[in-house]
Amino acid sequence: MHGKELTEHVVFGLGWIYLILVVMNAAWTVRSYKSRRHFELPEVFGGAEVPTAGIWAAYTAILMMIATAHFTGASNPDDFLLTMPDVIRNWINLMANPVSFFAASTGLFCLMIMFRRWLVQDHIGWLLLNASLVFTALSMTDYDFRQIVGKPDNVPIVAMLFIVGFFTWLYFKKAVENDDRIDQGRPLLEQENNEKVLVWPDLVYTELICMVVVTAGLVLWGIALQAPLEEPASSVKTPNPSKAPWYFLGLQEMLVYFDPWLAGVVLPSIILVGLMAIPYIDFNKLGNGYYTFNQRKFAVITFMFGFLPLWVAMIILGTFLRGPNWNFFGIYEFWDVHKLEALNNVNLSEYLWVYSPLNSMFGGLPTAPAGAGALEGAGYIFLREGLGIVLVLMYFFALPPILAGTVFRRFYLRMGFLRFMVLANLALWMASLPIKMVLRWSVNMKYIVAIPEYFFNI
Repeated sequence: MHGKELTEHVVFGLGWIYLILVVMNAAWTVRSYKSRRHFELPEVFGGAEVPTAGIWAAYTAILMMIATAHFTGASNPDDFLLTMPDVIRNWINLMANPVSFFAASTGLFCLMIMFRRWLVQDHIGWLLLNASLVFTALSMTDYDFRQIVGKPDNVPIVAMLFIVGFFTWLYFKKAVENDDRIDQGRPLLEQENNEKVLVWPDLVYTELICMVVVTAGLVLWGIALQAPLEEPASSVKTPNPSKAPWYFLGLQEMLVYFDPWLAGVVLPSIILVGLMAIPYIDFNKLGNGYYTFNQRKFAVITFMFGFLPLWVAMIILGTFLRGPNWNFFGIYEFWDVHKLEALNNVNLSEYLWVYSPLNSMFGGLPTAPAGAGALEGAGYIFLREGLGIVLVLMYFFALPPILAGTVFRRFYLRMGFLRFMVLANLALWMASLPIKMVLRWSVNMKYIVAIPEYFFNI
């Protein structure tokens, strides 16, 4: 089965990846040996203490054997066995749908918050890095995976995922340590290890060196990877799928759930205005100039939820999982342009007037008679979309006062009416995306308010 997928170059190239992992883990083994850490086996295996360095040394030896197998077996890729198992590939493809993807990304985000103290341990971080690299290397043995991930314009997205993961882990590591120091009455990391330097000459020299290194890296990148240029644009032949640049894929994904005026104009404007408003609505003066989580839980969780599950995850979805006709594909699935998924999206007004007992009583959607005036037509529109309009108004105008008197009462008392209302509405706009996504996946809800007569849909 893998004969058509694997080539000598792929097998040999993956050998270099495993060899890099060997060097990395050999250095980590030395580090573990110097730290003299031990790992206690479960009681089933006797409960003995095993040196951590011994475990990493055994793992490094296994990686070395895998690298050797790739170098020596590259000439016969048809019989190469070190590939991603079909059972795992089929299971991942089966679970590849928007519901599972968003549920998994949200669940991982919650687990990251809950178990942050466990995750920030050095050996756990190193273990996760190894797991992600080995998973990527095994996945590269799949032809369809290579076609998606190996595209020149998708390679930076893969690098971005590792970079975002590393700096998120680094933030939690420093935040957890600072929270412990605060509880113990010790100086903060930023106070104890002051890393401030003079602008001249220290910072300028550092920036110069970074500029030279980045420029050299971009030159090598441009030589190694072909520029992702396509054929000249033509109005009669558009790419399928036609995707925005990676930094706009989150907005493009919003177009699946919102009308263009909302996804392309209102929501991006609210994001920009919200970022500008943060310094003026933030009443918590703690956490300025140092890492912390416990002192800024609400701010950190809100920002990271908007950034990771609602932005980075949407970029991943749009880059690797959205294929021809904007259909959803698994990471090991062939992008078949003929794939069709029948889906009948229904507006809230249709649920009320067409798919409920009201249909037999009133004969379907209220429609203005021919020749009706503007005022009478508006009345019929309000009758048809009244439930959706009331729900939207309650969401944005009734829910903030309810939150101010219940869940966020402490916030309201400290912030005052105006600042709290700005914060509440920004949070509600952010929450509207997952709400609309869940409604689309669960009951095929298209629009809560649908007024095509005036091109106004929510």
